[in-house]
Amino acid sequence: MKIALAQINTTIGDFQGNANKIIQISGQAKDSGADLCVFPEQCIPGYPAHDLLERTRFIDQNLGALDRVVDSVSGIGVIVGFAERHNGKFGKGLYNSAALIDNGKISFVQRKSLLPTYDVFDESRYFDPAQSVDVIEFHGMKIGITICEDVWNDPDFWKHRMYNTDPGEALVKAGASIIINIAASPFTLIKRHFRRKVFSAFATNHKTTFCFVNSIGGNDDLVFDGDSMAFNSKGELICQGREFKEDLLFFDTDGKGIEYKSPADDIEAAIDALVLGTRDYARKCGFTKGLVGLSGGIDSALVAVIGARAFGAENMEALLMPSHYSSDGSIYDSENLARNLNISYKIKPISKLMDSYTNSIPDILSADNPGVADENIQARIRGNLLMALSNKNGHLLLTTGNKSELATGYCTLYGDMAGGLAVISDVPKSMVYEICHKINREKEIIPDSILTKPPSAELRPNQLDSDSLPPYDILDNILEKHIVEGLDHPALVKAGFDSNISERILSLVRLSEYKRRQAPPGIKLTSKAFGFGRRIPLAQRWRP
Repeated sequence: MKIALAQINTTIGDFQGNANKIIQISGQAKDSGADLCVFPEQCIPGYPAHDLLERTRFIDQNLGALDRVVDSVSGIGVIVGFAERHNGKFGKGLYNSAALIDNGKISFVQRKSLLPTYDVFDESRYFDPAQSVDVIEFHGMKIGITICEDVWNDPDFWKHRMYNTDPGEALVKAGASIIINIAASPFTLIKRHFRRKVFSAFATNHKTTFCFVNSIGGNDDLVFDGDSMAFNSKGELICQGREFKEDLLFFDTDGKGIEYKSPADDIEAAIDALVLGTRDYARKCGFTKGLVGLSGGIDSALVAVIGARAFGAENMEALLMPSHYSSDGSIYDSENLARNLNISYKIKPISKLMDSYTNSIPDILSADNPGVADENIQARIRGNLLMALSNKNGHLLLTTGNKSELATGYCTLYGDMAGGLAVISDVPKSMVYEICHKINREKEIIPDSILTKPPSAELRPNQLDSDSLPPYDILDNILEKHIVEGLDHPALVKAGFDSNISERILSLVRLSEYKRRQAPPGIKLTSKAFGFGRRIPLAQRWRP
């Protein structure tokens, strides 16, 4: 049997557009000789639809789009993901389901059994688990259909399992000769390597053909990377879809396929994820142009590059807002960057505006002895100018704070945090440098002087980030251990970190939680990003 894996980019709630894409690609697969075309999890409504799933009309339209696909596809079997309503006496009233369409009707439906409720997942809020899993015969083969998490509980792979059942194993025991997994599996740098190990182990352990088809595209803070795969019963990879691009790939159940090698470089993958996440967030929210404030620093330079690639250089604009403390080099570097990217830019100095604030409220601000309030006013003046330009022209304002700054509160509410998308909020400062060097690998796009100058907010004379924070290699290591791995202060000290530095960094993380609650959404790259997947109370007294 020839199977097509269709990794597609869907938009939440765009029922007509999603259905059109499924119908069109099913036709392409049929014309290529495929017997079965498989689409991702929840491809009809888009994923994750969150509380829209609680709206009756949303579910009705999702079912109507499914009916349209059923009526429009012929001559090929199609598996699609949708939200299925049920009339049980208990539960939420919905299943996360996969429908097998064959000969103008839905011949089989499999519901998702394992509903993740961790990190960014909250599926048990909306869906009920399947009551059973069943094998379906199609073109002489016994197929087991699973949905994303259903194959992430193999007892032969995991030392500690999240669930006490294994739907994939149950299907193999029921006679399935091939397991098809439809998924909406978000990208993280770790997961892109880990998935292959999980799926290869499943195929090897159960001696069965296994295929995985994943969504691609950005939906809010999540990026879906595609990277669909098929494995033979020996656990050998026989075909693989492209990362971060729509793709239609084919394999035969006799083990033949066309393999595409995904990029091995995590930094290149991070760049692709940031560009796709930014482009799709803008496109799906109705923005066609982007805006960034350029400071002459490395963070705003990286965001400008991402923005130019996401929107196209002709649709990206930069605003330079030098103050009393801005160096000539910062202005020169920003202009050079804008010219290298071929994006338009304006220069709007803020010195007179700052003087007006200082003269108007001398009891709060001081020209002779500036403090934090004076520094923050500068950031907020810039935020006001950027938002004014954004409002006037309808541009999406991209904020420029990195994960290290957001973690420690080295950012200003209503200042540099003002905007619609926090592009690099899940990129530690150390990785910012890695990404920028990667961008410059063939030619100098980001001026070398930006990469080599000591980081500074330039909000007071001779200011450096190192005045307030430890070196970024130390800081990022502590933040990784604390935020991602969950180490508290005693564990950090035991791991060899300085006690005073660790205690101070953890205090900054805790005290800055209120800022992050008010930050724009950011693009998730790591296994623990700020935002929906990390929920820390504001009013609390526990000290890690």
